[in-house]
Amino acid sequence: MTEYSRASDLQLARELADMADAISMDRFRSVDLVVTVKPDMTPVSDADRAVETALRAAIADSRAGDSVRGEEFGVEQGAAGDSHRQWIIDPIDGTKNYVRGVPIWATLISLAIDGVPVVGVVSAPALGTRWWGATGQGAFVDERLGTAQSGSDTVSRARRIHVSRVAELADASISLSGLTRWENAGKLPQFLALTREVWRTRDYGDMWPYMMVAEGLLEVSGEYDLQVYDMAALVPIVQEAGGTFTSVDGEDGPWHGSALATNGLLHDRVIAALAESL
Repeated sequence: MTEYSRASDLQLARELADMADAISMDRFRSVDLVVTVKPDMTPVSDADRAVETALRAAIADSRAGDSVRGEEFGVEQGAAGDSHRQWIIDPIDGTKNYVRGVPIWATLISLAIDGVPVVGVVSAPALGTRWWGATGQGAFVDERLGTAQSGSDTVSRARRIHVSRVAELADASISLSGLTRWENAGKLPQFLALTREVWRTRDYGDMWPYMMVAEGLLEVSGEYDLQVYDMAALVPIVQEAGGTFTSVDGEDGPWHGSALATNGLLHDRVIAALAESL
């Protein structure tokens, strides 16, 4: 079995993000964008499918033994069969924004080893920004993203990021997304109670607030009703920035249907507040 370094896996993930950005930006705000509705009543565009198809082909060329899990085409095993290395892809996170021309969307690319995300890239070309992180490699952001830049250019332009040091809920800025999702989870009273304890509450949506936590711009981000491809790429970035990423109930990893990312200092208090009987 071929062994790959974490640095080489991260380099590949950034190269995949370059490919994705070129495809998605070419179709963004296109007048002939094709949008259909999936069985779960969520939209999918021709760009979503094109990005995932291209990334799957590139992974098959570069990491033939690895499996791939993507939003649009499910799980595909690598040439070596069931691999402990799995690439997890959301070709366009924020498709509803994408199809309306709103620039808050991104391609999410992660590598999970034995179910643990160890590489994450979040590339938001319409915002001109890309975030990435890998276990033991730190977390970074490039806010001058160009559609044709290479991975090596990205490194030279990047800055390292870290979560905030805010240690009190009263001083925290938070983003808990999807009010109806909290209501459907039976957590609306806890949600509202928590918003009264903090300094500021906003809903920025999709991947962006998690990256704000990693950058130290927010202290808390969370939501319900998520899939693993919505979360896997976020995990290494938040963790390498010094934060904590679990489900709303405190379970590790992106496999439990919900997400809670914090600066770490407030994590236990937020979980306790959301678990309280009201």
